[in-house]
Amino acid sequence: MKKNEIKLSDHMTYKKLLKFTFPSICMMVFTSIYSIVDGFFISNFAGKTAFAAINLMMPAIMLVGGLGFMMGTGGAALVGKTLGEQNVEKANKIFSSIVYFTIIMALVTSAIMYIFIPRIALLLGATEEMLPYCVKYARILTVGNIFFMLQNLFQNFFMIAERPKYAFRTSVASGLFNMALDAILVGAFKLGVSGAAYATIAAEAVGALIPFIYFSRKNPTVLRLVATRIEIKNILRSMFNGLSEVLSNISSSIVGIVYNKQLLAYSGENGVAAYGVLMYVGFIFVAIFIGYSIGTAGFVSYNYGAQNHEELKNIKRRSFRINAIFGLSMVTFAFLMSYPFAYIFTGYDSELLKITSNAMRIYAFSFLLTGCNIFTSSFFTALNNGIISAIISMARTLVFQIGAVLILPLFFGLNGIWYAVFVSEIMSFIIGHIFLLAFRKKYNY
Repeated sequence: MKKNEIKLSDHMTYKKLLKFTFPSICMMVFTSIYSIVDGFFISNFAGKTAFAAINLMMPAIMLVGGLGFMMGTGGAALVGKTLGEQNVEKANKIFSSIVYFTIIMALVTSAIMYIFIPRIALLLGATEEMLPYCVKYARILTVGNIFFMLQNLFQNFFMIAERPKYAFRTSVASGLFNMALDAILVGAFKLGVSGAAYATIAAEAVGALIPFIYFSRKNPTVLRLVATRIEIKNILRSMFNGLSEVLSNISSSIVGIVYNKQLLAYSGENGVAAYGVLMYVGFIFVAIFIGYSIGTAGFVSYNYGAQNHEELKNIKRRSFRINAIFGLSMVTFAFLMSYPFAYIFTGYDSELLKITSNAMRIYAFSFLLTGCNIFTSSFFTALNNGIISAIISMARTLVFQIGAVLILPLFFGLNGIWYAVFVSEIMSFIIGHIFLLAFRKKYNY
């Protein structure tokens, strides 16, 4: 290890936290950007119906792909804790077992989803015009879902391996590959949703195979894939730890369905398309918070395993301050850039542009608390407390949002749908801090 590289056992200053998490933040931003590129090319080269169709299917696609996040965050928390206990051999066996199990899980779930995609599309509310686009796009992505899951998995383990820059470089390579293929397949060859789906699969393959090869060979980190049997006990512990991630994806998928149905009722196809832009652009900002939480999780898990309570307090305190500053900055930037962002996707349709830019200005205020809420959930996952993390995540992404999106439009019309996210973040912030206070003595943070 190079002299200036940060280790999990180091005392974290603001400078070290930002330096270590910067690559993981950039990694998540790049991951979000190459998803956005799909939307940009489809919206501008395939039209509004195709764009609405891929947005309608995205919750179902993310639901299955979220299993990779579950194994990645939950497994990384377990491996990090084991490394903190100074048991490297056991940590590698757990790591390898998680990777092998994820491959099997990806193959099984993808096969099941492929069969039922037409029915899923209809359940999600696909119209007769949208259905062919929905089925074509989702089936192609489902075939490559194994790469998506492994990519999500390895992103977390690069942090435990103290190699955040490797995760970033892999994401950059994957993202640039996706953008180039989108330009060629969708822009130049006019392959529409099929071209965008093929570009995404190819990019995900790059993001999955590079780290798989890296960890399969001898490398300078403590982590390496080794020959081992799949230990169900550790798999279940990892799944339990990462419960909040998969429940968050399930919740987001359900919320996406409810949003789309509400938007179809209040604004028709334009509402669904506007929501798609909101999710694409919004995820760039949210990706910063997710990247920070991924980057800090290893420190929390390691110090929890090492019983270094003072460092846990230090990381928690500094992280909330950093997220608060990030949040305030993002609210300002997103609000000011709402029209330019909306124009990139919907400049061809004046009515859709007006709806989208208005939605984005309202949605921007949610960033004020999003980072703190994501960190709180991630903090409990890193402490190997999947239940509390899941409760916080479910409340934020399911209970509060669905309640808000069903109730607020009755009073504020279409704007009520856009207000729902900010209201949900306020309620989540309150719940998260109640749990932080309740478990302070147990974990001594």
